[in-house]
Amino acid sequence: MIPAPAFLSNPERFMAFSRWGAPMFGAIALILALAGLWLGFTAPEDYQQGDTVRIMFIHVPAAWMSMFVYVCLAGASFLSLVFRHALADAAAKAAAPMGAAFTFLALVTGSLWGRPMWGAWWVWDARMTSVLVLLLFYLAYMALRASLDDELKAARAGAILALVGAVNLPIVKFSVDWWNTLHQGASVFRKGGPAMTSEFLWPLLLMGLAYTAAFGSLWLVGIRAQVWRRRAEAAALRAARG
Repeated sequence: MIPAPAFLSNPERFMAFSRWGAPMFGAIALILALAGLWLGFTAPEDYQQGDTVRIMFIHVPAAWMSMFVYVCLAGASFLSLVFRHALADAAAKAAAPMGAAFTFLALVTGSLWGRPMWGAWWVWDARMTSVLVLLLFYLAYMALRASLDDELKAARAGAILALVGAVNLPIVKFSVDWWNTLHQGASVFRKGGPAMTSEFLWPLLLMGLAYTAAFGSLWLVGIRAQVWRRRAEAAALRAARG
């Protein structure tokens, strides 16, 4: 078996870092979110979309995070599958519910934004459909993990499913370029620079950083919970045998 890197084989180091890292990221997320919301909701109306453009500050970061968290899930699953280390598996398992929540938020706010713009709550648009598929992969991963009592089998099966689902990520990202779609193309991370003015760009970036910091905080808390749960189960098993 390939030896695990040091950062994967030292849960105690992780627990020591996460003890102060989780509240630190939480505080950063709160500060950034307050600043982003203030700038976003004091910005002028958009000349085409009016006040509905403010949904962007909730929707777009959620859409970014839906893909970023899946990258984290797939990366942790790969490390778990290759190195067979419990901490990587705990990271994957803790990421899935948060990824599903971000993806659900992106879909709901996208529908709220689309209704006044497109005249419909939902259209089978390439971007919206691929994001819905992303949510289904998150839900399938969690359902598969919950359906298997054997932790090792659940970790392996979940990791394989997560890696298969990663194929959908480039489809989500490039769907607006590959197909004719109602969804607008990239406005921030694109060739030639952002396509929006600074009064909308800065609050959007602040909200994106706030979402990322919030995920970092909650992810650390979730991994800690997984570690403590597994330690408790191992202690109970030893007590039963002893």
